[in-house]
Amino acid sequence: MKALVYYGDHDIKYEEKPKPEILKPTDAIVKIVKTTICGTDLGIYKGKNPEITPGRILGHEGIGIIEQVGESVTNFKVGDKVLISCVTSCGSCEYCKKQLYAHCKDGGWILGYMIDGVQAEYTRIPHADNSLYKYPDTIDDDVAVMLSDILPTGHEIGVQYGNVKPGDAIAIVGAGPVGMSVLLTSQFYSPSTIIMVDMDENRLELAKTLGATHTVNSAVENAEEAIKKIAGEEGVDVAIEAVGIPPTWDICQKIVKPGGHLANVGVHGVKVDFEIQKLWIKNLTITTGLVNTNTTPMLLKATATNKLPLESLITHHYKLDQIEEAYQVFLNGAKEKAMKIIIEVN
Repeated sequence: MKALVYYGDHDIKYEEKPKPEILKPTDAIVKIVKTTICGTDLGIYKGKNPEITPGRILGHEGIGIIEQVGESVTNFKVGDKVLISCVTSCGSCEYCKKQLYAHCKDGGWILGYMIDGVQAEYTRIPHADNSLYKYPDTIDDDVAVMLSDILPTGHEIGVQYGNVKPGDAIAIVGAGPVGMSVLLTSQFYSPSTIIMVDMDENRLELAKTLGATHTVNSAVENAEEAIKKIAGEEGVDVAIEAVGIPPTWDICQKIVKPGGHLANVGVHGVKVDFEIQKLWIKNLTITTGLVNTNTTPMLLKATATNKLPLESLITHHYKLDQIEEAYQVFLNGAKEKAMKIIIEVN
C-alpha cells in the first residue's frame, strides 16, 4: 500500500509500505477513505518529536471502511463506515475508567506517533471497540474528519477546561483549525463576547463569519491593549491559548482577569515564562491537557443536526499521492490561505 512516511527532521516520503495486519483480537484494519494533516504532524515534520522511530507512517485523523476485525471486536463489522479517533482507548485501565483516555495505559495518542498512522491506504486500529465511531449519513465525510481531533480538542481542552459560562467574555489566541473549533463549540455555552486573536487577516475574517464578536490582529496592534479595550481593563473571564508558542502564552497571562481561567490548548515545543510572581494573587485556574475525546459522541450528535458549519474550515482537497505537496501548502498556511486540508485516499 502507499503511505506518507517520516524519516526525520524535514524528511518525509510518499512510498510503498506493507499493508497492516491484525496483531491482537481487539484490532481492526480500516481502509482509509479520507484523512487530513494536523498541526501536530507539522511539528513532527519539523523535528519537534525526535523520539519517533524513522519509518513511521504519520497521521491520526480520518474516516474509513472496516476491512477486517479481530475476533474480540463486537461493536463493528466488515463494511462499517467509521470515524477514527485521534486517541486510542483500551476502555478498562484506571485512566480510561476516569474518561482520561488521553492517558490510556495501552493507548492515548499513539496513531502516527508510537504506531503507524492513517496517512495511508490502510491502518490498524488497536482497541477498535473503544477507538472508532459509527456516524450517520447526515454527516458529510469531509466534515466527519474534523471530529477525529480538532473539534473535541477545542471543546474539551479549550472550552470545557476553560469553564466557559453564559455571559463570559472570552479570548481565543490563535485562529487555526483548533482555535476555530474553540470558537464554534464555545457558542454552546453562550459567552457574551468572543474575541479572536491572530496575525492572519484572512483567518480573522473567517472567524467573524463563524461567530466571533471581535477580532484582534496582533501583527498590527498591541493585543493586550486591544483586548482590554473590548472586555474592560481587568481583562477576560477566559483566555484560551491555541497556538503553542511563548508570545501567545504571554498574551493569555496578561489578559485574564482575577478569578478567571487560562486554558492552554496549544502544543508547546519550547519552555515559556510563567509569571507566577504576578499571577499568584489573581485566583486563577490554569489548565493544560491532551484531548480525551470523551465528548466525541455528543459532538457527533451536534454535528448531525447541521448546526456546526465545519465545512467552512475546509480550504483544500488533495489526493493521497499529492500529500507531500499538501504538507507544503499547510506549512505555508497564511500565504496559501489554508485552514484544513482533506486528503482523499480511496
